[in-house]
Amino acid sequence: MIDRKAFRSLSSGLYLITAKAGDVRCGCVVNTLVQVASEPATLSVSLNKENATTAAILESGRFAATVLAEDTPMELIGTFGFHTSADTDKFAACASALDGAEVPYVTEHGLARFSVSVTETIDVGSHYLFVGVVEEAEVLSAGDPLTYAYYHAVKGGKTPPKAATYNNGDEAAVPGVTETAAGAPEAGKKIAWRCTICGYIEEGYPDGLPEGYMCPICGAPREMFERVEL
Repeated sequence: MIDRKAFRSLSSGLYLITAKAGDVRCGCVVNTLVQVASEPATLSVSLNKENATTAAILESGRFAATVLAEDTPMELIGTFGFHTSADTDKFAACASALDGAEVPYVTEHGLARFSVSVTETIDVGSHYLFVGVVEEAEVLSAGDPLTYAYYHAVKGGKTPPKAATYNNGDEAAVPGVTETAAGAPEAGKKIAWRCTICGYIEEGYPDGLPEGYMCPICGAPREMFERVEL
């Protein structure tokens, strides 16, 4: 028996993994970046085989990583976590720079960044585990790192289906948010709409989201929103 709720107790941070293949810049959000050795300083990260970022790392043998700050806006997480680099320039709306190997990394809302040369690629089923030696490491700013627990409990974020930690949509409830059927809200509550893809909450619109509405974070249509009470 596997109780998916057991996985909720695993703690991790939230990071941006970026890479470059030719002239194409790629990036995605992960919570699987881990230091696995000190001498030499070595990091590992698990990425879905279908990700454009994965293909870029396989081609180039390199990746960069940015540690996200707790105050990172959902818009940035949505861009890198719920869109594909195959048709979206994720770097267009954020500050970035190049490391010594000319791999792009995000500087906006970053606490630290790493430049990694991959030494081993391990097939782990739906994902590849990339292991590599750190060639550059730099503190970008002071602050508290964004944890996956904070992302879920405070920001109300969802886990993308391609994430290594996706557990068939089984996630902890967001405090203060209650799923509800149509009808008048409970006393003291107000109607809102939650995106079932990324977790973004749009307040108001008691009669339903307007025609043509799309999630500002992940681009999901209004049909992908569920009615909730706050």
